[in-house]
Amino acid sequence: MKNITDEIIAKANEIILGKELQIKLALACLLAKGHLLIEDLPGMGKTTLAHTLAQVLGLQFQRVQFTSDLLPADVLGVSVYDRNTANFKFHPGPVFTNVLLADEINRATPKTQSALLEVMEEAQVTIDASTYALPQPFFVIATQNPSSQIGTFALPESQLDRFLMRITLNYPDTASERKLLQSNGGRDQLKKISAAIDHKQLQSLQTASQEIYVSDSLLDYLQGILQYSRQSSHFNAGLSPRAGLGLKQSAQAWAMLAGRDHVIPEDVQAILPSVAGHRLVSNSTFSSNSEHIAQLLKAVAV
Repeated sequence: MKNITDEIIAKANEIILGKELQIKLALACLLAKGHLLIEDLPGMGKTTLAHTLAQVLGLQFQRVQFTSDLLPADVLGVSVYDRNTANFKFHPGPVFTNVLLADEINRATPKTQSALLEVMEEAQVTIDASTYALPQPFFVIATQNPSSQIGTFALPESQLDRFLMRITLNYPDTASERKLLQSNGGRDQLKKISAAIDHKQLQSLQTASQEIYVSDSLLDYLQGILQYSRQSSHFNAGLSPRAGLGLKQSAQAWAMLAGRDHVIPEDVQAILPSVAGHRLVSNSTFSSNSEHIAQLLKAVAV
């Protein structure tokens, strides 16, 4: 399995320069069957990363540009009356794909954002009392601009909790930026990258990830983190049961990427900032997400 995942990471590294950690986190998120939120300033490569993951994993890909006038039907689909049959016929929207890129998701209104709640939790769409299952595997990869920018709407907690991970790309280092400037950007190189696996192989990797061994002692550590987040006065609200499951599954995927058949505490610590950072709301004691995650890890004994 590690040979396959290493090949996936290597191909993605050819496009997204100098961001191996973020690529590994994104891959772990997808192996854990989770949805991914990429938050950063415009022009950092968020959309390119989503394109790269879809292409390297051999998945069908649809992109929707979220704007303030976007309607739920533009994403989910719509039922149209057919005069020949005297019935309504459902026309699927772009959500019927393997990877839906919700580009700049926080520029859409809350009404359109809420259209993704059922999609992300149950992988289905309900229109006019009829339910339609989405293709499998199915992921939402959403990009988000900082909330301080003009024309953004904050994502509600219920939707944030449906994203397994949130990552940021940040500015590239000097050497990676020089390579980027010399190659005129990674988007042109994307056309030359072939898929490392197909969707069936990806599903096999997901199954293998879920079979990574988690000891009772490791579960004690996970529960200690969950309980501390709920009982500590440092946080306005603790981690949900969904977050707890996501933390375990992400740690299993991270262990598999490392070539191990069992989870160790370092796996949990590696993925915790990405899994918990967007779910935990700290009080004024901390100035940043990284500080309150670091305090949580320090407070819970291994």
